[in-house]
Amino acid sequence: MPITEAVNAALGQMEAAMKERLRKLGKDFSVLRTGRANPLVLDSVRVEYYGQEVPLKQVAAVSVPEARVLEIRPWDPSALTEIEKAIQKADLGAMPQNDGKMLRLTLPTMTEERRRDMVKLVKKMGEEFRVGVRNDRRDALEKIKKAEKLKELSEDEAKGIEGRIQKATDSFVKQIDEAVLVKEKEIATI
Repeated sequence: MPITEAVNAALGQMEAAMKERLRKLGKDFSVLRTGRANPLVLDSVRVEYYGQEVPLKQVAAVSVPEARVLEIRPWDPSALTEIEKAIQKADLGAMPQNDGKMLRLTLPTMTEERRRDMVKLVKKMGEEFRVGVRNDRRDALEKIKKAEKLKELSEDEAKGIEGRIQKATDSFVKQIDEAVLVKEKEIATI
């Protein structure tokens, strides 16, 4: 019996969902403050610009001249005060310094307690994403069982596909674990 389109679609949906989870985990990890300056911490900052709320990156360039310093250079110098207000409102744990042309945001060093809290948060996030991947696996397995029940698949084919599903799940869980370890190491680095 050939594998039906429904089964292929179920496998494709599962892999796409797992890849999307992995991508989202990377994005979520990138905005966590680790002690080093990272322009991505400003991604959530929205600036009032000519009556519109726009992302900071649309009105300014952000650079990292030093390990714990972010420089924000507005494209339009008249937006400097609005950018400063938006950064203060975002409560990033540091106050921007305005020199009239740009803002400098010096991030404070993280305390040992804060590092431990961040590691706990990273582990919790990793576990949430692992659970999500396992839920994707469960959904795909249910579709395979249904196809087997409807005689679209033989028992042997279903077992083979279940093996493929488990292999994919293990691969994505391993990638999540590796991402968690990398982020933990990054947080622990002073």
